[in-house]
Amino acid sequence: MASNNITVVGNVTRDPELRYTQSGKATVNVGIAVNRRYQVNGEWQEQTSYMNVVAWDQLAENIAASLNKGTRVLVTGRLDIREYTDREGAKRTAVDIVADEIGPTLRWATATVERTPGRGDGGSAPRSNNRGGSAPEPDYGDEEPF
Repeated sequence: MASNNITVVGNVTRDPELRYTQSGKATVNVGIAVNRRYQVNGEWQEQTSYMNVVAWDQLAENIAASLNKGTRVLVTGRLDIREYTDREGAKRTAVDIVADEIGPTLRWATATVERTPGRGDGGSAPRSNNRGGSAPEPDYGDEEPF
């Protein structure tokens, strides 16, 4: 079975743009810059790749409420290739990361985690529907799951 998973670490390049579809589904777009340092003949070189990240539903709303420009994040998801026509009429191709998970890295920072109530489920932790047939979360009762 072919896999299209990607994990990247980078810095948020612009504040997340939260929007809603006509049916009320939340979506967010956020840019990230991924830096790579390497040596050529003893001299350090630096290369930056810019990527667009797209997320949906509760994840989109959490991203908009939690991340801002400059935040260092770790993103996991899948690549999505789309074609469009620019303002000059030229055909273009864009590669987006459709996020399954995104969050701040803790390498050079600290973070505070606050659970958000899920929609219509009495306050349990939010779940992503991006993966389809995923197993239900275990019930830990009053006990913390970690």
